[in-house]
Formats: sequence, C-alpha cells, structure tokens
Amino acid sequence: MQPLQPMRVDWVATPPPGAYPQPSRRSQRLSYGGPPNYPVPPRWGFPLLAWRWPTAVPGTVEQADSVDGVRRLGRTAQNSLWLLGFVALWGASSEIWRYVLVAMSRYGALSAGVVSASDAMVVSASAITITGCLLSLVLTLLWVRRARNVAAAGAGYGPSRSDEQAFAGLIVPGVNLVVPGAVLAELEHAVAHGSPHERPRPSKLLRWWWGFWVASGLMFAVTVLWSFRDSTQALADGVLLHALGDLLMVGVAVTTALVVRRITTLLLPVDAASLRLMRVLEVKDAPEPPLRSVRASGSPR
Repeated sequence: MQPLQPMRVDWVATPPPGAYPQPSRRSQRLSYGGPPNYPVPPRWGFPLLAWRWPTAVPGTVEQADSVDGVRRLGRTAQNSLWLLGFVALWGASSEIWRYVLVAMSRYGALSAGVVSASDAMVVSASAITITGCLLSLVLTLLWVRRARNVAAAGAGYGPSRSDEQAFAGLIVPGVNLVVPGAVLAELEHAVAHGSPHERPRPSKLLRWWWGFWVASGLMFAVTVLWSFRDSTQALADGVLLHALGDLLMVGVAVTTALVVRRITTLLLPVDAASLRLMRVLEVKDAPEPPLRSVRASGSPR
C-alpha cells in the first residue's frame, strides 16, 4: 500500500463586501440617445438679429475722434480730392484749347459754335473747380483735425500748434505757404510714434505735396496780378497761366489724396477694404468621416 501524497491547496483571498466603493450610475458612460427633444420651443438662445455697427444700437455713441472716424472721413476726402484733380485736368485742357483757338484766330475768323463750346467748357470747369476746392478743403481740414487728436492720443503728446493757430496759418497770405506743411509734418511724425524731442522730417511724398502747394499758391498770386493787364498779349498769356495753375492744382489734389491715404494707413495699418474673405470650397485627400452604423433607439430620424 502506497503512502498518501500531501494535498496541494491554493489559497485565494477575496475582499469582503463593501471594501471598495461601487461605481455610481452617474459616472457610467451613457449611450447617445439622439438630439435633444423639447416638448415646447426653447426660449433661450441668441436673438434673431443681424450684426450691426455699435452706433446702430440705440443708446450707444461712437467717439468723435476715433480711428474708424478718421478712416471714414479720410476716404470721403480722398474721393473729393480725386474728383477735384479730374476736374482741374479738364479745366487745364479747356484753357489749352482756348489758347490754340486764340492762336488760330490770327489767320482768320473762327466758328461761333467752336468759340461758344470753348467758353462753355472753361466756365463750367472753373465753376466746378471752385466748388470742388471748397468741398475738398473743408473735408481735408476736418480730417486733419481728427487725425491730429487721434495721433496725439496714440503718441502721448499733443501738437505744437492748436487748431485755431493752424487754421489761422492757413488763411493768412504768405504764412499759408509754410504752416500747412509744418502741420502735416508734425502729424506724420506723431503718427509714426516719433520722439517729441526730435525735429519732424517730412517724407518724400510730403515734400512733393509741399512743393506743389507752394507753387500753386505762388501761381495763384501771379495770375491775379496778371489779370490787371489789359493788352492782347497779356490776355493770351493769362490763358497759359490759368492752364498752368490748373495743372498745379492737379498735382496738389493728387498728392493731398496720397498723403491722406498714407497717414490714415499709418493710423490703421490693417484696412478692412484690403482684406479678402476666404471660404472653404473643397477638401482634397481627406479621410472619410466615421458614420454611425446603428441608430440609437429612440432617436428621431
């Protein structure tokens, strides 16, 4: 009889009931049951209104001297200046045509219709040019005033001349050839965040504008003095002076519009009109989105 072998026993320890906390039902991941279903239309959410500028909302007032105000006023001033340049060019062409007719009249009589058309072109161009000058001057002065205030707030120091002194320097003969250029040079210096202890150095564009401005003012004075002469040759030369004055007016209008655009761009580096809105038209080589193979019970189709 063989001896009994010792029995092999594996001991397994199990924790007593309640030793570990049982997971609650809230922490369990719930299955997707479809989109939310409301018995009545919900009363929360955004109002069904389109986006509007802050000034369109009742009770809100935009600051008078703001960058957006300078940009809008500068755009209006630029449009009037470009129109003034076109009309002044038309006036210069009309004066040159009149001078050609004066030269042709030495060899014979001219047609009454041609002379009347030339007179109508000169008179209409002069009237529109005067109106455009006044409108452009008012808009540009308003733009300069707002731009100076905005530039002073950004640079931390104000201009050396007040608004009254700058306006007086514009209407006083002789002084109005120097003060406007100095005012724009200070404005350009403040917009570029230059040091208040440094002397403003006008840019090349501003120097061109200053040259056209001085030449136009001097030509206006010469034309007024020349009009007191009543000889035939003086009248013919007066036509050329008027044509040259109109061409200088074109230079003043064009360079002023460019200066307004440059300073406005420095105040607002990002122009909203220059931004291109982008949208996604097609996505190539993209993986297919995972689709739900089984619809959850209770979810509406």
